Amino acid sequence: IEDLVQSGKSILLLGRPGVGKTTMLREVARVLADDMQKRVVIVDTSNEIAGDGDIPHPAIGRARRMQVRTPALQHAVMIEAVENHMPEVIVIDEIGTELEALAARTIAERGVQLVGTAHGNTLENLVMNPTLADLIGGIQSVTLGDEEARRRGTQKSILERKAPPTFHMVVEIQSWERVAIHPDVAQVVDSLLRGQNISPEIRWLDEEGNIQIERTAAVRGFGQPVERVEREPHGSSAKIYPFGVSRDRLNEAIRRLQLPMQVVDDLRLADVLITVRNYYRRKPQALRDAEARGVPIYVLKSNTAIQTELCLTDIARAGTRENPVQDAMQEAEEAIDKVMQGHSAVELQPQNAYIRRLQHLMASRYNLPTESYGKEPFRRVRILRSDHDEEDE
Repeated sequence: IEDLVQSGKSILLLGRPGVGKTTMLREVARVLADDMQKRVVIVDTSNEIAGDGDIPHPAIGRARRMQVRTPALQHAVMIEAVENHMPEVIVIDEIGTELEALAARTIAERGVQLVGTAHGNTLENLVMNPTLADLIGGIQSVTLGDEEARRRGTQKSILERKAPPTFHMVVEIQSWERVAIHPDVAQVVDSLLRGQNISPEIRWLDEEGNIQIERTAAVRGFGQPVERVEREPHGSSAKIYPFGVSRDRLNEAIRRLQLPMQVVDDLRLADVLITVRNYYRRKPQALRDAEARGVPIYVLKSNTAIQTELCLTDIARAGTRENPVQDAMQEAEEAIDKVMQGHSAVELQPQNAYIRRLQHLMASRYNLPTESYGKEPFRRVRILRSDHDEEDE
């Protein structure tokens, strides 16, 4: 990763305990201090990097070490290093608390290159970690207006990145000889939150000691396919996850109305979540998880048999009305991914005029030209690659 270190951008080394984060960090500090002649300050909390002697270990080269009296004061020493030692680079081992994450952001905003480590296997672990999420920009829930949600073809409540990332690059250390690199953290986090494909760059040493580089196959947002593609239409067999709602009353209403639905105990298997108003206002973890997964949430005014039956009827109607739109928009999104990855044109399935218009709008958000051709009822949309972009390149 020498080219990344020399780029001057902040780098976060990510990996499980014992995979070699501190060893790599020590060598990065030496290269920056000796080879690139930069002023490097190491915040050595547990004396892991430069040893616990009065004189720092020669492995860190000309880098300067700052020892920390107790681990709880690491964030204060990080700020002191910037204020009193005019560093060009600050090296930090084991960023693990919210205060340290905030201190790292403060340092990055002052124009100092940061090189740090944190525990975690992949970048997705940081996105889901509320303590360390600020390192990659932080995550917040945003409620869209009706028109914007319709235009995007998404739920009204979505997750977005809160701020610019503290670290520009993330290096996932998979083993002693293999790393995965995300060179643009902001773009990768945005793609993850939108459920789009990400392709980290893999580098490894072969048996002869040569560096090999390849692009991995695209991984869907958060490492798994978008779940709405796998769900069955609500009208055929909807799986309902009740939260704070009587299961017996729910099953009884399903039998009475003779609806093709079933109650499940796992949110990951659910097409729909049903809850009551009191729980919805408090937003417990189950509801936040459902919103993050894109599971529709139905709220009962009261936990009564009548309200339950009305809700089930709405779900049955929504399944027959909305699912074709969701499937068509998902197909358009996948076609856009293919075009942006190099396909010259992708043809979609025949749809009615309203759905075709939504597909045109989705493609226009990515500045991709589209055309409709064919005769009703087989008229369909074709998404093309932008000739203007190709000329720019």
